[in-house]
Amino acid sequence: MNERPLALLPELLLLVGAVTTLLTGAFLPRGRQWVARLIAVGALLAAVLAALPAVGERSTVYAHSYALDPATTAARLLIPLAGLLVVGIAAGRVAGNRRETEFYVLTLLAVLGAVLLAGASDLLLLAVAYLLSSVPLAGLAGWGRDRRGAEAALKVYLMGALAGVGLLAGAALLIALGGGASDYDRLAAGLAGAPSPAVAVGVVGVLAGLLFKIGAVPGHFWVPDAVQGASIPAGALLTTVPKLGGLLAAYRLFAVAVPADVVDWPLLVAVLAAVTMTLGNFAAFGQADPRRLLAYSTVAQVGYLLMAVAVAGRAERALPALLVYLAGYAVTNLGAFAVLAAEPHDTLDDYLGLARRRPWLAAALAICLLGLVGTPPTAVFAGKLTVFTVAWDGGLAWLVVVAAVNTVASLFYYLRWLVPAYTPVGRCPAARDRDRPLAAVSVAAAGAALFGAAVTVPLYPLVAQTLQR
Repeated sequence: MNERPLALLPELLLLVGAVTTLLTGAFLPRGRQWVARLIAVGALLAAVLAALPAVGERSTVYAHSYALDPATTAARLLIPLAGLLVVGIAAGRVAGNRRETEFYVLTLLAVLGAVLLAGASDLLLLAVAYLLSSVPLAGLAGWGRDRRGAEAALKVYLMGALAGVGLLAGAALLIALGGGASDYDRLAAGLAGAPSPAVAVGVVGVLAGLLFKIGAVPGHFWVPDAVQGASIPAGALLTTVPKLGGLLAAYRLFAVAVPADVVDWPLLVAVLAAVTMTLGNFAAFGQADPRRLLAYSTVAQVGYLLMAVAVAGRAERALPALLVYLAGYAVTNLGAFAVLAAEPHDTLDDYLGLARRRPWLAAALAICLLGLVGTPPTAVFAGKLTVFTVAWDGGLAWLVVVAAVNTVASLFYYLRWLVPAYTPVGRCPAARDRDRPLAAVSVAAAGAALFGAAVTVPLYPLVAQTLQR
């Protein structure tokens, strides 16, 4: 069984942190809920530190159901760090709320579920991780307990339940076809001799759940409405944390468990990638609400990220390229949401004169939005460059062309936000004191997004070599 409880120390720290945060908040007065925030931050930092000793490890634990490899290690680092940024965005907006502790608890559970998704090497554990990562998302979407939040929570819950049924049914079918094996290694051997049409049905079922999780077509319908109806910090988490875990889970599933000679899943994923990026970009063109614009932007970004999944096992550096893009996307997207939290408005025109009244915030917005386009020298540029390269090397030149056209097209709707922000107007009111920490978070995230490529490009070959050992 290879039972090693301490091998799961980062996950255990997140679980203990969630429980401790919940109990602490339950016994603290409303004005001292900041203590629960500190515990949540400590749990996230402890999980990151606990993951560092496992760098370079390659093994599985608990009957091969959970993988300890570079992909899992990257998830253990990236996802809690993204959770820290979400807590930083939320601190100024949920402080003093009687449900402040609930937000931090749900964030920790969502982070834990995403990490388990990324490390799952067994269909049964994948299903459990899917449920664990889905329930907190619905709670966060409806955290505000208003009409819009209730609608957002309902859509996340119902879409998640429907996609979850597909995942469970697909997993059951694949296990049956694989001779009863649920861990990926034995499943791949069992599916090698199974009927291709039946395996295809099972793969589509499992993929339905993962497409919901990452917000890709056709499981993307909940994303714009949920992000618009949820609070801004919750929207930041919804568009970031599930993507990190879901995309790594999809990569592992296809690279290890499903033989490409039985089902042509690379073509299926490539088509989904093309449709997702195209729909996300063109749907964002007419959006006047910045939340919906960022929501459709994240749908488009998932399309680009799926390119690395489509060449899993066919391009040598597909995994490091995916990790580079995920890191760049996470910090850039969260930076944009931090700006939105510091300067919340319902329309893009309301940002008129932002550069005049809050120049640092406007600069952070410009860096993050142009970063999402893939403008050099941002972190997303490094991610797109590496992903486009591996997709080309994997024989998907046509998909690279589609992605390049989509990248150019996406510049239009990002500029629709930047133009009013940099339009000169008269003097405006100064920022409120409580907005200053949010502005600091947005500037820090924008700095990481701007200089990410300078760090990533030199280290990318070294990371690739480490992952391939």
